[in-house]
Amino acid sequence: MIDQLLKTPLTELAGVRHPVVQTGMGWVAGPRLVSGTANAGGLGILASATMTYEELEHAIIEVKGRTDKPFGVNLRADAGDAQERCDLLIKHGVKVASFALAPKAELIKKLKDHGIVVIPSVGAPRHAEKVAGWGADAVMIQGGEGGGHTGSVPTTLLLPTVLDAVDIPVIAAGGFFDGRGLAAALSYGAAGIGMGTRFLLTQDSTVPDPVKQRYLEADLNGTTVTTKVDGMPHRMLRTELVSELEESNAVRRLAPTMKRTLGFKKMSGMSWRELVKDGRAMKHGQDRSWTSMVLAANTPMMLKAGLVEGDASAGVLASGQVVGVIDDLPTCEALIDRVVTQAAVELKRAQTYLI
Repeated sequence: MIDQLLKTPLTELAGVRHPVVQTGMGWVAGPRLVSGTANAGGLGILASATMTYEELEHAIIEVKGRTDKPFGVNLRADAGDAQERCDLLIKHGVKVASFALAPKAELIKKLKDHGIVVIPSVGAPRHAEKVAGWGADAVMIQGGEGGGHTGSVPTTLLLPTVLDAVDIPVIAAGGFFDGRGLAAALSYGAAGIGMGTRFLLTQDSTVPDPVKQRYLEADLNGTTVTTKVDGMPHRMLRTELVSELEESNAVRRLAPTMKRTLGFKKMSGMSWRELVKDGRAMKHGQDRSWTSMVLAANTPMMLKAGLVEGDASAGVLASGQVVGVIDDLPTCEALIDRVVTQAAVELKRAQTYLI
């Protein structure tokens, strides 16, 4: 384990040794991966969107049992129990609250009043300006190269425009996997990088080994962006299932979609009333159609089938384009050590160009 080589606003804000964030991937970012990242000096983010309230509390307690280092929890700001989940973070002294969607100003204030660092994810400069005005401590951006729900603007264009828009620290995600990327992001003015697919492909990740192998076999053209899963652009591995979804019409997708929605209802423990209430909040927050909301309810089950149960033929495998350049499964410690070491070398080498 290496000593701190890089000091940035992110390391100061979150109290971590290295400016590297393991993003909150549903079904992937569980206690083992989060604690592995934290013990290695990075910022591990626990994914809570696929957890019940009780499961989230158990997961937080497990992470705290595995590490005494700072870590974060990713929350859905539009969830019906978002307030209660924030209270849970406060109760257990979690260091960072990250959000896939912008939390309201009052929620940001509540968390900050209890010493919790608030880092929403944003997809445009105007979104960054909004949450910065509401008091967010930092923002994370993800360029179109990133996995899961993603936009169309590449990191190299999204990052500088957001940096120009706000004065708070910006963490860059989408396309990062090594020290050269970290050095480049820091040179742009970012405070650190976030990596998802790269952390999924580590020994600390609980994704089944056969599925990891499927990722390792993918090349740079091995991902695709589709709206057929939940109505929003979603980058994932190009599999037979995804090809079938792309070619099918809405009528053919209806029956399996409803089956998975019923499965999600059972898994989450939500009543139909709660499910509809959650859908309304999501619809209002994201300006999505009800058809899109029904699709969104079955997405967690499709991801679970692949990432937890290991059935790539029945599930979708969210992935960034960076999967095409990853060929190993290091521990979180080995990964972070080499990323930070290489970044320091590259930054020093760049200084030789100065006159």
